[in-house]
Amino acid sequence: MKEKILTEAESLFWKYGVKSITMDDIARQLGISKKTIYQHFADKEAIVYQVVKDKLERDEKEYQCHFRGAGNPVEEILKVSELLRQHAVTVNPSMMLDVQRHYPKAWQVFLKHKEDYILMSIRDNLQRGVREGFYRPDIDIDVMARLRIESVQLGFDERVFPGARANVMAVQEQLLHHFIRGLLTEKGFSVYNQYNLNTI
Repeated sequence: MKEKILTEAESLFWKYGVKSITMDDIARQLGISKKTIYQHFADKEAIVYQVVKDKLERDEKEYQCHFRGAGNPVEEILKVSELLRQHAVTVNPSMMLDVQRHYPKAWQVFLKHKEDYILMSIRDNLQRGVREGFYRPDIDIDVMARLRIESVQLGFDERVFPGARANVMAVQEQLLHHFIRGLLTEKGFSVYNQYNLNTI
């Protein structure tokens, strides 16, 4: 039952945002009483915490598979961004803003994941790209890694991009291609252009 509660809660959170979903909504969706939910979770914050933690762990495994399947750093970053786009289809942009504003424990889990995994993965990609001649040797790895991770988050922020729910994939794609084109050497552009031709 605990897993069913988490699965249903996650589905509702991603679709409608966290703040608007109540314990009553989760119970109603599952056809159970709130009392049953409270047998497994102390409160809504405990559910949000576990949903975020589980989602990030699943994402990490999925991204690792995409990293392993890429032949070079340019393809790697584009493949991961494709996965991000697939996820964005089912995401309500307000979810992570809700978590940030109202669920500090869950937000700390996200921040730790962001620093320990996402940022490290971007740094690794940039270092490999420079080493193999796909990215410019004069880029500042730390600055560019931070820029990329913050631009992804920015793309989901409706305060910055009004109507982001309808256009989130288009916004993310613009941010990605602006970012990556600034990194590339001639060798990198050759791979980048070939990749784009093959995906049109």
